[in-house]
Amino acid sequence: MLAPHQLHTLRTVLATGSYAGAAAELRYTPSAVSQQMSALERATGLALFERSAQSVRPTAHAHLLAERAADVLALLAGLDREVAAIARGETGQLRIGSFPTASARLLPAALATLRQQRPGVEIEVDEGELDALLPRLLSGELDLALAYRYDTVPAGWPGRLAETELLREPLFLLLPAGHRLAGAGPLRLAALASERWVAPLADSPGALNLDRLAARAGFLPRVSFRSNDYSVVRGLVGAGLGVALVPGLGISDTDGVLPTPLLGRSPRRAVLALHRPAAHNSLIAAALTAIRATARTLA
Repeated sequence: MLAPHQLHTLRTVLATGSYAGAAAELRYTPSAVSQQMSALERATGLALFERSAQSVRPTAHAHLLAERAADVLALLAGLDREVAAIARGETGQLRIGSFPTASARLLPAALATLRQQRPGVEIEVDEGELDALLPRLLSGELDLALAYRYDTVPAGWPGRLAETELLREPLFLLLPAGHRLAGAGPLRLAALASERWVAPLADSPGALNLDRLAARAGFLPRVSFRSNDYSVVRGLVGAGLGVALVPGLGISDTDGVLPTPLLGRSPRRAVLALHRPAAHNSLIAAALTAIRATARTLA
């Protein structure tokens, strides 16, 4: 196989007119240039120079090989620049898995900042529940996955994943604006024991969290509607069809809905970023920095 550095040396010999000139240009010794040219002749099976006691003259084969090598060396130089840009995080691909509220509240500003800082980066985001995202993260199909964990619902992942906490968000009660307790200030969960609830899907972490907090408060929530879509939850609450318990990222300005803090030590939901430490993608660190900055503005 032809060695690129030998082809480059050949082109330099032809450009400068001598081994000595090429050695000065490349900061080699004349002996090193001579050894490279001899090695190139052995690799190609071609006589590239006519040697005499007084001079070394390139043959037609040397000129032909140097001409053909120009495009190859240019491609390799371009590849070197591209690889260096990837290593610096200036270009490349970043694939993120996320859950809906993080996609809506955390990622837009963070990824806009990242794209502005590194316009050559290609960013892809797929949304889904963690049980669907984890296998893709472990296989390398995703570089980063956003997840959440309620204080009341322990969750774990394989030890080969690194975990970065982005945000700890409090939980809020959502009440219809006309509710009897609207505007009363922070409430105990037990104050809503007789209400109809709009809850997350059964057996989901959010549903388990509500059930466990309600059990601590001494009641079983009477669930009339279930949805993991917080815009649906807010719509149902705003229509007076029930009350809900949602994390901070699930709150937005919605007519007819009043977010109300829980009285006392409020349970929280941790928002986390997971990645494989073995994944050598320098964009992961840049993305985490951008997402953490956005999380601080929401905290």
